[in-house]
Amino acid sequence: MNQAHLHMVFNHFPIIGLFFGIGILAYGIIKKQTILVNTAYVIFIVCMIMAKATMMTGEGAEEIVEELGISHDIIHEHEEIAETFMKILYALGILSILGLVANVKKHAKAAIVSYVVLVLAIGAAVLSKSVGTSGGEIRHTEIRANANVGNASETNSEQESHDDDH
Repeated sequence: MNQAHLHMVFNHFPIIGLFFGIGILAYGIIKKQTILVNTAYVIFIVCMIMAKATMMTGEGAEEIVEELGISHDIIHEHEEIAETFMKILYALGILSILGLVANVKKHAKAAIVSYVVLVLAIGAAVLSKSVGTSGGEIRHTEIRANANVGNASETNSEQESHDDDH
């Protein structure tokens, strides 16, 4: 298993985990269930750890795909978005740890922490779309913004050659 493979294995959990964590946290807040809020905090902490593992394998993955002829520019764009995403996940993970401690100690501000974590997690989930898409675009050219331009010209040329036959 090389760095590129590890990178792809690790990178899915922070994105998918965020959505599970948000759902569990929102439900826990609504139902005033500390165990659910704490479960969401643990999910967010694991998201942070898995995102760090993803970042640690990113350089190795970059070297491998550059050898395959992938443009450094598209990789660099993904790397920049991923670094911003990681900063938000660090904040989310640290706040989740603080939230866990606040809940265990039954601190008066524990509820406020859960709302702040929820807002931050939603922001991270919004950014996760960009980081996931930019990473996917590295090898999946069909999801790039300019993919439709190429497909449209291929369709037109196929139609023209088909029209020439008749």
